[in-house]
Amino acid sequence: MRTCLLAIVLVLAAPLAARAQSADLVLCDRVAADPSDPDKPADVRGVAEVAASDVATAIRFCKQAAPSSRRAMFALGRAYAANRQMAEAIAVWRRAADKGSSAAMVELGVAYGTGSGIAKDEAQARKLFEKAAQSGNPRGVSNLAALGGAGGAAPADPAQARALLGKAAETNAEAQYQLGLMLSEGTGGAKDDVAARGLFEKAAAQNHPGALERMGAFAEGGRGGARDKDAAKAYYERATALGDEDAKKALERLRCPYAIKDKQGKLVTTLCF
Repeated sequence: MRTCLLAIVLVLAAPLAARAQSADLVLCDRVAADPSDPDKPADVRGVAEVAASDVATAIRFCKQAAPSSRRAMFALGRAYAANRQMAEAIAVWRRAADKGSSAAMVELGVAYGTGSGIAKDEAQARKLFEKAAQSGNPRGVSNLAALGGAGGAAPADPAQARALLGKAAETNAEAQYQLGLMLSEGTGGAKDDVAARGLFEKAAAQNHPGALERMGAFAEGGRGGARDKDAAKAYYERATALGDEDAKKALERLRCPYAIKDKQGKLVTTLCF
């Protein structure tokens, strides 16, 4: 009888432990998830930076969730970095990268590329960006392109960057945004405003701040589709609510479209509506 009761207790305790672990990950995601992390579920919004007021909470709950989640391990590194504990951040990013976190590979690459908390090593940064890019991480692709021909290596190939982003853009909002930028600017191939707008629209539907701002600009200017100032305003408002500064400026420009200048061309005032 005693054995039977113990078995029942253990069965009931297992779901409770799973829920407790899940709660740790939920709280970790809430304060430290990276919006561009491919491991992040679509229903997790993420934060551009871990707020100073959330650092202690992030470290506590991400550390508890990290043993069973590489996403939490990567987020723990973000929390450490926000707290200027770069040695700890790099250590957990290494472990997360070893477990396959492409987001951790990118952050390690940035650390090597800038010499932040570790000896500068552009060759190692390139290797990490390449590995992240091959796994479809859009930041890996864009950082690899930005690294260019540093250290005497072959120059970056924008056309290859397009191809890598194209694969990632099938499912990832950040990749859709980055590829949209390349198409809108004609980088790595022909300029295509229609395709760029379509990509921005997909990413905007997932609340990507940059894509929302770009959709506002395209709707305002009629690039790649119909001109619609009401839609532009709505996109700018959504992007502004997510912290996009360019969208905030665009909203102000829409509100105050007329500038009055003096004889020297200096701004005197604006007319607002």
